[in-house]
Amino acid sequence: MWIRATMTYRTSFVLSLVGNAAITLLDFVAISIMFSHVDVLGGFTLPEIALLYGSCSASLGLADLLLGNTDRIGVRIRDGSLDTMLVRPVPVLAQVAADRFALRRLGRVGQGTGVLAWAVWALGPQVEWTPGKVLLVPVMVLAGAAIFGAVMVAGAAFQFIAGDAAEVQNSFTYGGCTMLQYPPTVFAKDLLRGVTFVVPLAFVNWLPALHVLGRPDPLGLPGWAAYLSPLVAFAVFLPASLAWRAGVRSYRSTGS
Repeated sequence: MWIRATMTYRTSFVLSLVGNAAITLLDFVAISIMFSHVDVLGGFTLPEIALLYGSCSASLGLADLLLGNTDRIGVRIRDGSLDTMLVRPVPVLAQVAADRFALRRLGRVGQGTGVLAWAVWALGPQVEWTPGKVLLVPVMVLAGAAIFGAVMVAGAAFQFIAGDAAEVQNSFTYGGCTMLQYPPTVFAKDLLRGVTFVVPLAFVNWLPALHVLGRPDPLGLPGWAAYLSPLVAFAVFLPASLAWRAGVRSYRSTGS
């Protein structure tokens, strides 16, 4: 329904799509401007950072497209409008995700994929491409989207307790993606351990990208850890889905 409503005004949709892509692309423009004054950042060149940026942006874009509206669950809990979703024969999470579905978010996916494609092309001569590394690039994007999606679902479940914690959720998704756009070598080891073993955002793109580039992991993890992203995504999504179910069961209507 929301897609049909959006496509009713196609010129407006195209402008929104282009605007969404242009706004998110400004992050990479800022990084490019930075490289007009330096040759490397944390030992990484611009194409190498573009690999990090493009993969992370595409992953977050996919997760945001499918589950980005989960951060609005707090509003529905406070005004009692969640009640209408509970009486429909459709999973509540699917309804929350589809509520006000914003097709314009494809702009982030498109610009992230474009930067990623440029990075792969620019790195072509210096990377020893094997079948495993070629396969790892799309897997990295899809598994990263699943990890971000799990974080969004967990954040939505937390709002059943906190009432309004959308910004907490966004700090791990949008904030996490901003962090992952830069090489791990510029961050402290304690932070790297936190985003690897506590909230495993490092599996979104850091570990797979380091393996593709032939660089060692700052924490000394083995090379095969780069291929664990799909398994990590499943491991994160399982408790997130359980937390969501617990949150829905604990919901008490406002009575309005």
